[in-house]
Amino acid sequence: MTTQTQPQAADTTDAVTVRGVDKTFETRSGQVHALQSIDLTVSAGEFVSLIGPSGCGKSTLMRLIADLDQPTAGSVSVFGKTAKQARLDQDYGIAFQQAGLLPWRTVSANVGLPLELHGTSSRERTSRITELLDMVGLSDFSDRYPDQLSGGMQQRVAIARSLAEKPDLLLMDEPFGALDEMTRERMQTELVRICAETGAAVVFVTHSIPEAVYLSDRVVVMSPRPGRIQEIIPMALDRAPAAADGLREERAFFDMVTAVREALHTGSPVPSGPRGVENR
Repeated sequence: MTTQTQPQAADTTDAVTVRGVDKTFETRSGQVHALQSIDLTVSAGEFVSLIGPSGCGKSTLMRLIADLDQPTAGSVSVFGKTAKQARLDQDYGIAFQQAGLLPWRTVSANVGLPLELHGTSSRERTSRITELLDMVGLSDFSDRYPDQLSGGMQQRVAIARSLAEKPDLLLMDEPFGALDEMTRERMQTELVRICAETGAAVVFVTHSIPEAVYLSDRVVVMSPRPGRIQEIIPMALDRAPAAADGLREERAFFDMVTAVREALHTGSPVPSGPRGVENR
């Protein structure tokens, strides 16, 4: 039987608070323990990546935060609310690996879909769509259809759509996983800029160590199933948009990549200092 404890009082400045979360799935061959004893806090405006081996529960944890599934035990709160209430209040936007655009709608119509569904006036909707397309650099493509766009451009449309209702939290499940490496790096740089402009917190699922390092304030390294938090590594990097272009060439970047790789593959303790581990 699935039970969920009520969230304890949370600091509403925290975007996400996960306490004592377990997740077990019932299958024909028995129970599958996907997550065990997960405790995690994501502060407002913070970018946190989840990384770990396939099947470690990264996407499952994302789904629990998004209220697309419920924990077997423990609690999840978003800005001090239950995950369900945060979903009903549209406190977060979500983007997946596939852009999921409607092929019969133009770029503008896809971006404006959440606003349309929630009854935003035509005038406000047009203004917001214009703002979002300018933010993601697609103002000249507003009347195009998804099949007329590259994969990277489709993902930018999906990100714009996820931002339509000005959420304070973005949940992103491998949104760049299907892109070629050059496009992926460009999209990472765009995401850094967009996050700086919006101030939204981000929970980001990825299999790429360099991607996690480049984007994140902290990287959460998860263990093989049942997924547990193995290490939480703060990134000692300058990800200001002005510094983003040269970040991948800096020694500190390679040091952080090494720290995450060691935690991921060996689980050995990471020394204190720039490569230190912060548990929270």
